[in-house]
Amino acid sequence: MPLSTYEATTISSTQEAINNQDGSSQTVEGYIVGKPLSSSSIQTSSFSDDYSIAIADDQDETSTENMLYIQLTSDYRSTFGLDTNSSILADKISVTGTLTSYYGHAGLKSPQSIEFSSESTVNSEIEEYYQSAENKTGDTLKRSLHAIIDDHVELSYNDVWNALRYTDQDPDNSNNVILIYTGRSQSKYRNGNGIDDWNREHVWAKSHGDFGTSKGEGTDLHHIRPSDMTVNSSRGNKDFDNGGTAQGEADDTFYDSDSWEPRDEVKGDIARMIFYMAVRYEGDSGELDLEVNDFVSNDSSPYHGKLSTLLEWHNEDPVDDFERTRNDIIYEDYQQNRNPFIDHPEWVEEIWN
Repeated sequence: MPLSTYEATTISSTQEAINNQDGSSQTVEGYIVGKPLSSSSIQTSSFSDDYSIAIADDQDETSTENMLYIQLTSDYRSTFGLDTNSSILADKISVTGTLTSYYGHAGLKSPQSIEFSSESTVNSEIEEYYQSAENKTGDTLKRSLHAIIDDHVELSYNDVWNALRYTDQDPDNSNNVILIYTGRSQSKYRNGNGIDDWNREHVWAKSHGDFGTSKGEGTDLHHIRPSDMTVNSSRGNKDFDNGGTAQGEADDTFYDSDSWEPRDEVKGDIARMIFYMAVRYEGDSGELDLEVNDFVSNDSSPYHGKLSTLLEWHNEDPVDDFERTRNDIIYEDYQQNRNPFIDHPEWVEEIWN
């Protein structure tokens, strides 16, 4: 039966449902994060039964204060109970029912409808994409990921201009792109070599291996971002590390003779782009073998640093929705390959621990 027959009001977040425990019939979306045990604890493995689940706005949520407890009546246990279906943990669902206390905690009881959201289908497709890398670590994992992402559509350098207008589109203004180092929202079509124009920044500096703008390393969208022209010039081919003098034009950006520290909001993005390049380009098929090392001043060698700093940035600046959307667009509309460290951030430590 369609949800509309229940005359329920859609709530956009579990937090709203938590704040509105008024006995009304509502439709709530959230990620399955565990099974309630008490008002202040949940199970996240070795589930004891199929009678209830907890959902949250964030699939990595650990605080029960930010969770909504869902009663599973007999109609829904075989599909949504975690004892029977542990693989649905972290899937997103839409549930309609009565907002009222459950387990002495903010809850939803007497469900009238529970459905997986379209996002859960996408998540399943992504997991299938990485199936051959499951349960692997270290160099074995790196080789498996390389085999998965190796073959993809290669763009011309001219094609990159138009692609960036969509991969880096401002989510609040479809006429603009977001520039990586300044964070400035700017017209998609104000690109070029003039002052305050944006141009194509190779996050893995193209001189580190001297691959230039040739197809493959030089046109791979997973590491090319729109950047203010003069800020891009200021970065040059510097490796990444903390410290230095304030850049001036890009807020919270610092540099010295051999390193570049971008603003906090993109430090993790940059780290994951560098890690992608080191896995995608392994020296086969006539390509370069790019590797991350723990040095700066790598110059024309096919190395990029500084590994220890990039690992810190990866942990300090987790994957966000802008990165996820960008990864999806590159996969679906352009290259048909993904950055595995956006989909599975935990794999960074498995390879570079």
